[in-house]
Amino acid sequence: MNTQKAEYLLLFRDNNWHKGLSPEEMQQVATRWMAWFERLSKEGKALSGRPLLPEGKLVSGKSGRVVADGPFTESKEAIGGYFLLLVEGEDEAVAIARECPGLAYGSVVEVRPVAEVCPVMEEARTRDESLAARA
Repeated sequence: MNTQKAEYLLLFRDNNWHKGLSPEEMQQVATRWMAWFERLSKEGKALSGRPLLPEGKLVSGKSGRVVADGPFTESKEAIGGYFLLLVEGEDEAVAIARECPGLAYGSVVEVRPVAEVCPVMEEARTRDESLAARA
């Protein structure tokens, strides 16, 4: 049986999960995190994954006119890293997210499907076809 696999992105929120832990505890959790990623990689489920540095820039406004420092590290919503998965579907992606070692320390894992086609482009194409059919 050949099942279609899909890509999902795990976004790890809360850069401060380690606050209050001893250096030894931080090392233990980090070691579990790396072992988790290595296992998923060996199983062919994790295609890539990286931590993100807390600093960066936020670009907004027409033509990217506004450039501000960010993301703001004090925010619990800040994304601290990601895994790109190739799995059987959302249930498997959620099951993997539930294994995250950071959950016990306040991290939140957002599970998002990766679109095969840009949804805005697909909507524009559908609208264009609808308009053409009316003509």
